[in-house]
This record gives sequence, C-alpha cells and structure tokens, in this order.
Amino acid sequence: MDFKDYYTALGVERKASGDEIRKAYRKLARKYHPDVSKEADAEQRMKEVNEAYEVLQDSEKRAAYDALAERVASGPQGRGAHGFTPPPGWDQGFDFSRGAAAGPHADDADFSEFFSSLFGAAQRRQAQQRQARMRGEDQHAAIEIDLRTALRGGERTLQLQTLALDAQGQPQREQRTLEVRIPAGVRPGQLIRLAGQGQPGHGGEPAGDLFLEVRIAPDARFQIDGQDITLQLPVTPSEAALGAQVRVPLPNGDEVEVTVPPGSRAGRRLRLKERGFGGRTPGHLYLALEIVLPPSDSQAARAAYEALAKASSGFDPRRSLGDFA
Repeated sequence: MDFKDYYTALGVERKASGDEIRKAYRKLARKYHPDVSKEADAEQRMKEVNEAYEVLQDSEKRAAYDALAERVASGPQGRGAHGFTPPPGWDQGFDFSRGAAAGPHADDADFSEFFSSLFGAAQRRQAQQRQARMRGEDQHAAIEIDLRTALRGGERTLQLQTLALDAQGQPQREQRTLEVRIPAGVRPGQLIRLAGQGQPGHGGEPAGDLFLEVRIAPDARFQIDGQDITLQLPVTPSEAALGAQVRVPLPNGDEVEVTVPPGSRAGRRLRLKERGFGGRTPGHLYLALEIVLPPSDSQAARAAYEALAKASSGFDPRRSLGDFA
C-alpha cells in the first residue's frame, strides 16, 4: 500500500485555502463525473478526487493527514516491508467523529485501502473509546401527586424500576427508592429534573439525569383547565336570591370567605383572581354556582315552601318555553 498525495490528486498546493480546495474539487468533478465524462478512466479518477476531497475539506482530517505526511517525509516511519503502514498513535489528539463528507461519497468502503487504514480504523477506534467513556443516559418516569401538593409543594417517595448490570454484565431489574422534593406550583406535564439519578456513566463519566413528568390525580372537588381551576360551589336558593357570605375551600388546602351576589343564578361563575396555577400568566379559581334545594322533610320546611309558592304565584319558570298544548 502506497502513501497517497491528496494535494496532487486535487491539483492544489499544500497551503491551499478551503475555497481553493472546493473550487478544485468542483472543477475535477465536472471533468470526471461518470455521467458526463468521456475520459476512459473517469470512474477511477472520480473516486480518487472524492477521496482527496473527503480528507482535505475536513479541517480535522486535513490536520491529521498533514502531520502524518510530515512524519513520512522526514524518515522511515510508516514504511514497512509491504509499503506504507500507519505508525502507532499517528491520530492521537485528533477527533474524526464530527466530519461528514461534503462530496457525493461518505462511506469509506468507496475509498482506497489507504483511506480505510487511516480514517476508517481511527473512527472505529475513537467510537469505541467514546462508548467506553460515556455519560449515563437520561431516564424518564412519571410521578402522580395530588392537587394540593402541586400548589404547595412537598416531599414524595418514588419507587422506580430500572435496569442495571450484574457482576457478570447481564442486565437485571432493580428497584430504587427516591425521596423527591416537589416544588410549589408545578403543573400537569411539567418535568422535574433530578440531576445524576439516571443511568450510571461509563469510564468515570457522570450519571445521566432523571426527568419526572408531573401528573395530577383527579380531585373530587376541583377540575383543572390549563392554568385555571374550577370548583362547583353549592348554594341554597335563599343564598342565591338574597346574597350571602360563604366559606369556600381553596385547592391548596386553605379556606376563604366569598360573597355570593344577590340574584345569582345557577351556573354563574365567580372568579378568585390568581388562585389557580402560578406562572408568568397566573391562572384563576372559578366558583360555578350550583343551587341545591333544601329537603322538604319537616313540617317547618314544607310550610316555608308553601309560603314561597304563594309569594311567587305570579312567577312562571317555564315562560321561556312559549305556548304549548
């Protein structure tokens, strides 16, 4: 195997700029492309041009190639009984993982043995080294909390099933117990990040992170709608008609006294500003009034209903239905 001169293949000087290399490549590609060229050796020449450009257009590959060329030119390094052989450690300090071929060929199988012995082997070796030293993978899981904890914050214990390697290197399931601090004001779908609680790293690299997706358990009293929260608030007919001060539970566990305006109807929504979820645009707590009739299970209650019926004898609750037979 002979040492290849990529500069000669492109017809450029060793100090050529990136623009000069690209121009030379485009010129030769137009000349030797098999679809348009009439040259007898067009296909082979195009492969040589692609290979040279693959190396010289990539700053990392070019720097490594230039350093190797200087070593070869200055002495017998790399020359064995069967021609050129890359000397050990020639690629130390260079990273070939970022370069992607800008020409039409990116697979080193399309290139020469010389290219494969340098960059193909080096890329595979560096990939193995990166795999041996790699940050642990992040993990994702869900955590369900109640609405009160979401608004106030708190501590929760999480049982997590993970995969780990045993002494023989075989994967096995193990259970981990984590104490999780829930920050106040978390919303459904929000992620809580636990640094370093993901999969362990390799080769001394740090572990990944654990991301917990917040899920809020259904609440019998409160309904969540984005940033807002709604409570169905039962009131008596007299409270709705005459107005009243009533005690109302808040979703964070507190209580507050609110005013039911006189003449309120069922379905009316009272707003408690910014009592929903926090954030840049805080949500609100809405109280949807629900009129609940007192039972007529006593003589006093029946007398009260009879008095109400007499007092409202001129009121037709079905007037909106119109005339009907």
